[in-house]
Amino acid sequence: MKAFYEVLEQLYKKVLLGAILENDSHHYTFYLNPAFSDQDCSTATSLEWMNTFGIQCKHQPSSVKVAPVAPVCLKSTSQMSSAREVMLLQLTVMEVMITRTLSVETEFHAKEKYRDIIKILLESAEVDTKLISMFQNLDKLLSHMAAKCLALLLYFQLKEKITLSNSWIAFCQKNLSEYSESDQVIYCLWTLTAVIKEIFKDTCSQKAEILKQFLTPFDTIFEVFYNSLFSQHFENCQDTSKIINSLMCFLELLELLVASRIYLKLHFTCQRILFLKPSCVLEVITWPIQAFVKRKVIIFIKKCLLHKVGEDLFRVSVPALMLSDCHLDMDMLALANAVLQAVNMGLLKTLSVHGKPSFFGGDEIQPGCEHISGPDHVILRAVSLVIMKSLEIKFQNCTSANEMKVDLQRFMSELLTFLKPHLQPSLQLHNPCEWLSRVFIEQDDDMLEAAKASVSIYLTLTRECEATESLTQEKEICNHHTHENGYNPHCIFLFFLKNIGFDSTVLLDFLISSETCFLEYFVRYLKLLQKDWDNFFTICKYFDAATSKYDINICGCVSSLVQDRSANQTIPHHLTVLDSHVSACAWVSWASDASSEPLNQVVVSKETHIMRAHSLSSPQASQSLVDYDSSDDSEVDSTDQCLANSKQTSLHQEAIKKIQDAAGTSRDIKELSLEPQSSPLVPKYFSTPFSVNCEVAPNNVVLEVGISYKTVKCFKELQVAIYRLQKKNLFPYNPTALLKLLKYVDAICNKSMSPL
Repeated sequence: MKAFYEVLEQLYKKVLLGAILENDSHHYTFYLNPAFSDQDCSTATSLEWMNTFGIQCKHQPSSVKVAPVAPVCLKSTSQMSSAREVMLLQLTVMEVMITRTLSVETEFHAKEKYRDIIKILLESAEVDTKLISMFQNLDKLLSHMAAKCLALLLYFQLKEKITLSNSWIAFCQKNLSEYSESDQVIYCLWTLTAVIKEIFKDTCSQKAEILKQFLTPFDTIFEVFYNSLFSQHFENCQDTSKIINSLMCFLELLELLVASRIYLKLHFTCQRILFLKPSCVLEVITWPIQAFVKRKVIIFIKKCLLHKVGEDLFRVSVPALMLSDCHLDMDMLALANAVLQAVNMGLLKTLSVHGKPSFFGGDEIQPGCEHISGPDHVILRAVSLVIMKSLEIKFQNCTSANEMKVDLQRFMSELLTFLKPHLQPSLQLHNPCEWLSRVFIEQDDDMLEAAKASVSIYLTLTRECEATESLTQEKEICNHHTHENGYNPHCIFLFFLKNIGFDSTVLLDFLISSETCFLEYFVRYLKLLQKDWDNFFTICKYFDAATSKYDINICGCVSSLVQDRSANQTIPHHLTVLDSHVSACAWVSWASDASSEPLNQVVVSKETHIMRAHSLSSPQASQSLVDYDSSDDSEVDSTDQCLANSKQTSLHQEAIKKIQDAAGTSRDIKELSLEPQSSPLVPKYFSTPFSVNCEVAPNNVVLEVGISYKTVKCFKELQVAIYRLQKKNLFPYNPTALLKLLKYVDAICNKSMSPL
């Protein structure tokens, strides 16, 4: 046996390097044939087994056609261990040889030799049948290696256009159709999954044809297994481990089937089974089953709705592959409707997000370690995004504004009620739209998907409202509805900017990265901002009011201004909008729950004004206040912003100088200056700040910079950064359209901040 093992070891080293094999192909099949079966074990002795290999190792005839039977029934522990090592090495060599055969890097003659050896193993030795028999082995490593090797052999048959063996098809059909009585369905599911993964990873252009050949024998039987698996009553099952293992394996397989439906445009029943019967999968969430299984189901549904199933196996981005597919759109609508129906039936009330925390080392808390209790934020994020995405998909196929309002009220109320106990401090003290930034604070990609869905929902609803409603009051009610249910896109975007500290470099990172949908979201939001600037500005003023420290009754100020208007002036439009916004949002406990602090009070602080005035006189503040009439006025002293206190150097100056050197004109610099060229620090109709008693504040008090100014300033900095990278050909795509949007928003801002 030792000599036999050494020959296998040498063969492994040669194949691993892709070396050409010099001997006859049958010579190598003798060493690679596992020859393992229960019958062999029962009819042969260890002595016969050892003698057989001993003879063959000394005399290696080139005329060997079929490998002799080599049963592995060893009596001693050492002999049994040696036989196990030999068999594992045989499977390893076969796996590497198949991989080398399928690789484009393998030398042609070596590849032809490997291919010939594998075909002999399939035809003469019937190695696939022997590998299937290994699934019954109690040695888990051996059975797992057999499954891996069989999956590669099946993929080899598909690539070489060899008909799949009848024994394999019969094995799968039997185990899938008789799931309740089968103990080997796990290996069947795992092998099917492994083969489809290999097809996905292939770089050839015939993926669809190969997958079609593979799925054809199993298309109808998948539906039988699907119904059988999900029709079980988990609470009445004795062997729950079998159900859990089957569920986890099947969900992975189902994800690949849905991915092939999206990417490869095939229309097998097994690929659409989730969309045809989505309630079966959703019911698993209500089972009394372990939390990790529910988490797997929810994340799977989320990935389906986002078209992200199987994305790690495809090397091309989803948008580049996805053309208009009305059939797929209808499938996604069916899934979204099933999700919303499940939520309407009380799904969230049965979903528990409490439990043991999950770590890399398991969920058990070691003695002496502090137990940190809290909700499962993975489930919170996934459930939130699933509901938001389902609403978006449904509304894309809905034409009734009233129906959309009812659905939003119902489902967003359910979601906020579900999230409320798990968000500390409670949402009662904040803008309801803040839920999104707080739930997704640790997951950028999901947060931006949810934000993008909120923009889409808002646009769809407002478009239908504008088409059916003309009264201003009705439009204000519609706008109030967006705040009440926590999906106003302006609030969501402002909370996002606050979380990143209005840092334009973070936005730039998001724009450059391909890991999130930020570019698509940002473009959609900028287009919305162009048409909805008044609404945005009103919300900004309310943000400013809610974050101040002391109260001032804005209604009193508005009343006094209305009286003044009758004498000699007209009340500014934005202040009127602000007052109506505050009144419309009076239901929200944004500032305080105490009755002594009215909801419609704006908080402005003298002390804050003085502190802001002092800060604006500092070198850092001067950077944001410099306004150049010409790019010639700028002067570069340093690129290190950390030296601003001592050298009073403006990053704005450096950016303008560098762009001037690249562009060669002062006109571009003036258009892309970091600060608005003609706009004041704050709108002129707010240039006279209010005192605590609604009186005019002293002249030496400067109004605190509002969130609208910070937002526009961030956009300006981002605009300059993009322009600079574009001039140096360092931006990864053409940002011309994005720059136009940013410039247009800046123009709207300047216009709105000019005197009325």
